[in-house]
Parts: sequence; C-alpha cells; structure tokens
Amino acid sequence: MKSNEDLKALVREKYRDIAEQSKEENETSCCGVGGCNEVDYSIFAEDYKKIKGHHDAADLGLGCGIPTQFAHINHGDSVLDLGSGAGNDAFVARELCGSEGKVIGIDMTAAMIDKARMNAAKLGFNNVEFRLGDIEKMPLGGNLIDVVLSNCVMNLVPDKSKAFSETFRVLKPGGHFSISDIVIRGCLPKKIKEAAELYAGCVSGAIPIEAYIHIIRESGFINIKLLKDKEIEIPENILLQYITKQEIDELKHSDTGIYSITVYAEKPLCDGQRNCC
Repeated sequence: MKSNEDLKALVREKYRDIAEQSKEENETSCCGVGGCNEVDYSIFAEDYKKIKGHHDAADLGLGCGIPTQFAHINHGDSVLDLGSGAGNDAFVARELCGSEGKVIGIDMTAAMIDKARMNAAKLGFNNVEFRLGDIEKMPLGGNLIDVVLSNCVMNLVPDKSKAFSETFRVLKPGGHFSISDIVIRGCLPKKIKEAAELYAGCVSGAIPIEAYIHIIRESGFINIKLLKDKEIEIPENILLQYITKQEIDELKHSDTGIYSITVYAEKPLCDGQRNCC
C-alpha cells in the first residue's frame, strides 16, 4: 500500500477531476471520472432532491448517506462539514441553522473549495465558509463547533485516529457529530485492500466497523449510536479488475460485506465523562 501522503495525493487528484465536471457528466460517464471498468464514485450516493437546502450545482453525488438527517442541528448552531466537496451538505446544514448560524466546510482539494465558494457566492450565503485544509490537522481552533458533519470522507483519511481526535478537539463540550461513512464487516481480499483506485473510490480505505467504533470511543466520544446501516454491492465488472470470478463468488458467500453507515456521538460536557459509553 502507498504511503499516507501518496494516498492523499491520489485522492486530491481524483476529486479534483470530479470537481471539474458536472454531476451529469459524472453520472453519465457510468463510472465517475474513469471508464466503465473503473470505480464509480457515486455508487453509494443518496437522493437529496427532496431535502430542504439542496442545490443541484453543489450535489456531485459523492456521499454515502445524508448525515444532516441525524445531526440535530438547531437554529443558530455552528456547524463544521468535513470533506465538504462542492458544498452539498454544508448548504443543507445552512438551511437548518439559519442565517444566525455559521457553517464551515473543510476540504483538502483546492478545486472543490473553489467550486463550493462559487456556489455559496451564487446563493448569496454570507454565513457559509469553505477552508482548504487537512482533516488530520484542521485549520480551526478548539471548542468552537456545535455539530460536525461528514459524508463518505473519513474512510479516505489515512490516519482516522487523528481525524477523530481533531473532530473531538474542535467540538464544544456537549457538542456532537453525525457522520456517514463506508465500513467493512469481515475481511476484504488483500488485492482489494491494496488497490489504490479502490482506495480513492471509498472501498479499500474502509476499515472494519468494530475498529471504526473503537477509534471513536478512544478519541473520547460518548453516547455512540449507529443510526443507519445499509449493505453496498460493488458491481462485478469493477471487482473483476482486482480479483477473479471465483474469488468474487467466494466473497459473495462469505460473511464479508461493504456497508454505508451513519454514526452519531457526543463530546462529553467535562473530562470526567470521557470513555463512559
């Protein structure tokens, strides 16, 4: 497997390409920015069309859930969207926190930040801000945020412990997060886990759900709740690029599965509450 910095560079490159084309181009190319035998970056996406605050230009179909549905965002809240892309979840969050709230999006792909800022300017939102930055080292002070969102992004972060520790740091005491992501049950074949293209496509970067929850707990969060859990089927023509037909059949009949989840957790009001779940 590539180094952490190599993986980040790969993700930036792939998502820069996606940012430079429309959602329609991404969908009609049948597999994202690649050909029809490469990873479909919109394979996990949910339908946002009926969600208040949704704007077509900001929806590139790259999520694996709708984290705002479980985020309990109140009017006037400060909200942080990790891996904010073209601004889709940030704009939905803005609908919920209102003009008196504040929404900040962080993304490490400059082309996505440019696209999100352009979308915000067109919509006339002066309380939605997008910052170029790394989720493992957020460009944000501590104890500032009421609610953190993220949609199919943590699986792309090489050091997930750092990412969740940073999430804990920026949240106010008593604040919480709602994160949609991709996890694994069982053990993926080695060839899939080592495939860089599948990493950028949110598959090989996913970790077992038990490890995922453990990282959240070790970061200090409490009241951890798994709110949504849906199995995802990767098209066979994609898997055949990495494993044989026999291995695919064995995978289908094994206990291994790829799932989209939405998980909720809270930062304790005081240090004495840490690690009590």
